[in-house]
Amino acid sequence: MGKRSTSRRLAMQALYQAEVGRIDIKKALENLFEEEKYIDETREFSTKLAEGAWRSKDKLDRLIVKYSKDWKLDRMGGVDRNILRLALYELTESKTPAEIVINEAIEVAKKYSTLEAAKFINGILGAYMKQEE
Repeated sequence: MGKRSTSRRLAMQALYQAEVGRIDIKKALENLFEEEKYIDETREFSTKLAEGAWRSKDKLDRLIVKYSKDWKLDRMGGVDRNILRLALYELTESKTPAEIVINEAIEVAKKYSTLEAAKFINGILGAYMKQEE
């Protein structure tokens, strides 16, 4: 798995851990970094993504609700919700090509959630991209 893919996975896990455990995002990242050694580039990118998405959570949640058509946030799985937050944060705040961000989000969903979740996430991110173009 590439450095950026690993960073995105760690960022999603930190977001999930912070939300479910009701802990600070920095503590969630510390917990993940204690489990395994990661190179500085991976740690830095995952920290940037996780902290940025966490700070922007309210704005990102409004986008998720807007593009999810009749799905309430609390009805979505926690993993799926945090994959969406992370992907939308990266789409709105970075220069990473949208195709890469969306593909990475789908792959994380396939690995940590379900195939149906991957389709759901693809649909929401695709709707967002159509609106933004």
